[in-house]
Amino acid sequence: MQDTKQSGCMSRRKALKVLGTAGAVGALAQPAMAAEQVKAMDPVAEFFQSHFRDMTTEEKLETVARFERKYSKKFEKDVKVSAKDAIPGVKFVYMLDIGRCIGCKKCVYGCVEENNQSRPSDNSSQIQYIRVVKQEGDEPLDLDKADHYYEDDMVPQRPGTYIPIQCQQCDHPPCAQACPVQATWKDKGDGVVQIDYNWCIGCRFCMAACPYQARRFNWGEPHLPADDMNPDTHYLGNRPRMKGVVEKCHFCMQRTREGLYPACHEVCPTGVRKFGNILDPNSEVRQVMDRYKVFRLKEDLGTEPSFFYYSSTK
Repeated sequence: MQDTKQSGCMSRRKALKVLGTAGAVGALAQPAMAAEQVKAMDPVAEFFQSHFRDMTTEEKLETVARFERKYSKKFEKDVKVSAKDAIPGVKFVYMLDIGRCIGCKKCVYGCVEENNQSRPSDNSSQIQYIRVVKQEGDEPLDLDKADHYYEDDMVPQRPGTYIPIQCQQCDHPPCAQACPVQATWKDKGDGVVQIDYNWCIGCRFCMAACPYQARRFNWGEPHLPADDMNPDTHYLGNRPRMKGVVEKCHFCMQRTREGLYPACHEVCPTGVRKFGNILDPNSEVRQVMDRYKVFRLKEDLGTEPSFFYYSSTK
């Protein structure tokens, strides 16, 4: 926790260099300012901004506009940051057919491209939200004994089962319960577990609490080439992150709240991924639920994941 405190102190010093403490607070309270003055105050406003959940609609719009300026300048392209809320009457769930998954990992890399994860040129420390493990032979499913590092250039290898794992979007997320500053929480609308990156203090308690190893920590400044940066972002989703914060799968919020499928769903070559609104009796996920025997990882923990697995071949 010492590093976190030191980092916080440095951030405060940097922010207050732009304007004096009294001047910064006073200026932020002024309703009308010149455009140059507003832009110059962006670092200060970011430092003093409140928790995203506590912001008014106007404050959210001002916040995303500030980040649009910041990212557009950094990546030299027109970057959009959405703050769109969950679609009313929707509870998103994922269904995955492990009987037909071939372990190609296209979902892994499609996710990286869509969600602006850090991607060094040598891929040595690429941040990936999805990991695919291989269960050898016809043995019962045991994630502790599964192969997490198999080569994906010669797949599928049968007999064997491939199991993609990502954030399970739990109804009772232990990560949210462990966060000391409420930087992560479950949306009461579509059920996505969210992270306010600017509120995260990097303590990593959520990572320790997650039984699915689904969260990733930025140990260094993320490496995201401007040419690779996806400019269509969401404040709580795929906007660029910073050093010292945790991130994870968010069901491609920038896409799904616009009525689109997650990137991993679209790039899957075998169609094993099913995504939709479980509250809709005509949705594909409801049809899978009614037709097949489904299971969830580590159900005995009581986390109530919104991610289901099934097999259409057994």
